[in-house]
Amino acid sequence: MSNKLFLLPGDGIGTEIMAEVTRLIAHLNASGKTDFSTETGLVGGCAYDAHGEAISDTDMAKALQADAVIFGAVGGAKWDDVPYEKRPEAGLLRLRKDLQLFANLRPAIVYPALADASSLKRELVEGLDILIVRELTGGVYFGEPKEIAELGTTEHGENQKRAVDTQVYETYEIDRICRVAFDLARTRSSVVHSADKKNVMKSGVLWDEVAHQVAGEYGDVKFEHILADNAAMQLVRNPKQFDVIVTDNLFGDILSDAAAMLTGSLGMLPSASLGAPDPATGKRKALYEPVHGSAPDIAGKGLANPIAMIASFAMAMRYSFNRTELADEIESAIAGVLEDGLRTGDIMQEGCKQVSTEEMGAAIMARIS
Repeated sequence: MSNKLFLLPGDGIGTEIMAEVTRLIAHLNASGKTDFSTETGLVGGCAYDAHGEAISDTDMAKALQADAVIFGAVGGAKWDDVPYEKRPEAGLLRLRKDLQLFANLRPAIVYPALADASSLKRELVEGLDILIVRELTGGVYFGEPKEIAELGTTEHGENQKRAVDTQVYETYEIDRICRVAFDLARTRSSVVHSADKKNVMKSGVLWDEVAHQVAGEYGDVKFEHILADNAAMQLVRNPKQFDVIVTDNLFGDILSDAAAMLTGSLGMLPSASLGAPDPATGKRKALYEPVHGSAPDIAGKGLANPIAMIASFAMAMRYSFNRTELADEIESAIAGVLEDGLRTGDIMQEGCKQVSTEEMGAAIMARIS
């Protein structure tokens, strides 16, 4: 029985980079390496134009039925004035909510050929391979109350307001994200750093307590606690000391973007968002997407870099289908074309050959052959 992939190219360069994944899937199917069936839907601005919503109920149902969702990018100035709840990004937020995707995996990988593109010295980042595991559905972004309240005016006539965001975590939310991190560490270098602010936040105290409890069940994995601000500093000072970092929604948002820039290009990096295992099948709902945006200024020009999109597909092979060897093969092909000196415009370096979106995709596919 074939595995079902639901493809959501989205807006801007999303359609161009997804075209390279579609070609790769066809190639892998034809070679007998995979047996995927695919459907394509609308998300973001194009879905709003077609349906008046950032994702239709019909496409949402298809996402729920798929073995994995492959997502491109959404947004653009064309939709700046649509209602807030119908904005292109609302499609991605609904996918995360309805699929109950609580674990965000953000790798920060430095390909040897691009080590000089980092703002840090080559010796600090060459060979870097970090995985940040971010809790995605709790914390300060979702806690209640969340409001701006009017307090009236002072005796001097100054208008006063109070803004409130609430950081809330329950034991089960921390437990399940930590288990994801420890399970992944077992497939890597078996080191987990848990980043919180237990020195000043009660949620951090609970986070650390639960993380230590989970660590006690993983005797084969080295566990380290680190304060989140120190983690940010250490990412710049000595990033290769880290393997897996697990942290909450707010700190994960910040630390994963900081780690991404160690690589020299936000446009090179994939991500995965995972749900809980199904009690009957053990399979997780999952969505895979590049970290970069829809770049409408270069859309349709063949300039987009498809590497983050193809690497996101490789993550799907690894985490949804247990095809580790195929994921390794795709990632090695990416490294290989970079070593060969092929570059899209965003990562162009002196002495290299600039290629189009399609040429980069074809070169990666040729190496997988």
